[in-house]
Amino acid sequence: MMAARPRRWLRAAAAFLRISGGCRGCHVGAAASLKREYDAVVIGAGHNGLVAAAYLQKGGLKTAVLERRHLVGGAAVTEEIIPGFRFSRASYLLSLLRPQIYSELELKRYGLKVLPRDPYSYTPLLEDGRAGKAPRSLLLGNNMADTQSQIAQFSVKDAQAFPQYEAFMNRLVSAIDPLLDTCPLDVAGFSQGSLLQKLRALRGLRALIRAGFTLGKQLPQYYQVLTAPISKILDLWFESEPLKATLATDAVIGAMAGPHTPGSGYVLLHHVMGELEGRQGAWGYVVGGMGALSQALANAATALGAEIFTEKAVAQILLSSDGKAQGVCLQDGTEVKSRLVLSNASPQLTFLELTPQLPPEFVQRISQFDSRSPVTKINVAVDRLPDFRAAPNARDGCPLPHHQCSIHLNCEDIQLLHQAFEDACQGRPSSRPMIELCIPSALDPTLAPPGCHVVSLFTQYTPYTLAGGKQWDDREREDYADRVFDCVEAYAPGFKASVIGRDVLTPPDLERIFGLPGGNIFHGAMSLDQLYFARPVPSYSSYRSPVEGLYLCGSGAHPGGGVMGAVGRNAARMALEDFKQL
Repeated sequence: MMAARPRRWLRAAAAFLRISGGCRGCHVGAAASLKREYDAVVIGAGHNGLVAAAYLQKGGLKTAVLERRHLVGGAAVTEEIIPGFRFSRASYLLSLLRPQIYSELELKRYGLKVLPRDPYSYTPLLEDGRAGKAPRSLLLGNNMADTQSQIAQFSVKDAQAFPQYEAFMNRLVSAIDPLLDTCPLDVAGFSQGSLLQKLRALRGLRALIRAGFTLGKQLPQYYQVLTAPISKILDLWFESEPLKATLATDAVIGAMAGPHTPGSGYVLLHHVMGELEGRQGAWGYVVGGMGALSQALANAATALGAEIFTEKAVAQILLSSDGKAQGVCLQDGTEVKSRLVLSNASPQLTFLELTPQLPPEFVQRISQFDSRSPVTKINVAVDRLPDFRAAPNARDGCPLPHHQCSIHLNCEDIQLLHQAFEDACQGRPSSRPMIELCIPSALDPTLAPPGCHVVSLFTQYTPYTLAGGKQWDDREREDYADRVFDCVEAYAPGFKASVIGRDVLTPPDLERIFGLPGGNIFHGAMSLDQLYFARPVPSYSSYRSPVEGLYLCGSGAHPGGGVMGAVGRNAARMALEDFKQL
């Protein structure tokens, strides 16, 4: 998965692996040993698991977090996989961390520092320059006048429409955003539950009604955004292909879906509803990489009294004689008793591998939960900044504004994205993959040696299983990475010569290392049939499970992957309410 070539500044003493996000086999925080009994046990120290632990402990429950890897963070980790270079190895950008969590857990106090990006999006075109000029490119930022000027290169009409499009989408965001912090409408509880369960279910119903009132008479148009292909939505607003393709990337990123797939509009919404230090839709880099976010969450949880242990893999969830959760059994045979168990693992791992004695119908539904992924993540160490033909580097080699952006390659038009998706549907890695290139060291120089940089290539589409049932091997992995590098080279000549080393993570690699089912960054597709009160399955969208005392607090529950910490916070609040009734 990793290949590197030597540089004279690399000392042999630096050839060991260093990790940010937790120490090997340790308790994160003050020295402690794993006890045999807690009020609550959280399986997995991903960001949602850490958030859940903090809120459970804050609510008065003695809580332990058990993580199978040697570091905390799940997919939000910083790893020095090439000496001297620290990568956000899986998750790489921050936006969708809920502002309530940011303030309630005092994450800034515990070391979280975020660098906002402005401009935030850059799309260079693969074309010959005109009249001796560089090829065109599209740079989008927070200054609307500058953004409109950029769009006007391709269409004056689109430049005029863009502010109205932004306002339209922001209104939909304002309606849906409160739903992220509430338990979905519990249909089963509302129709068949006790009086208390019915009253609880009403909270979800009220949130839905308020969302409808916010949208008002435009509700039909907004319904179309949630259900139609993103290509259809963007065709209603714009005519220029570079703009449409750039915006469409947020609708398909991380999803085994193309721009013509119905419902892809909702995934776009998921990526524009973020917030960063009060700015709607903003995205930024965490200083020190995404592992620094996880460490801040862990610090907040342990300061409240939670205990976090690494290299404690759970083998089974323990049930009492009457079928209630009563703790977990580790792979080494150690039993840890608890009245509540919250699983930050995927629905498939939680219910198909860890939990015995589940209803057959529930097991069948979970086994059908779609977790296909098109993503291959490539982390690259380079000895210089990529030098794009459309925006040549400064003579001093310092980063320019576009270097801090999400840089979209092979995104000249919607058809390119569609063809990349079609390739994967046939079991082939895309011949011209959609690439989102980020250079976090452009804003955070602590991630790489002086003059060098870390580059994140989030690419798709790559199927989990190749045509003919063939599995990924080293040759297939490296051939695909070479193809991606060829694409980058076309936009930024000299890129391949600048490469010091690379780490290639195909969907099976993402599954094996980070526990992402099928390599899916959301723990399951964000399709309309797997959202809100159908996530992960109908009648069990309230974080509860068929087992009393067992809850799902990972991205496979509402509101899904990407909305950092929301599932953990919501699940912990639900578990605390239930605990009071025990």
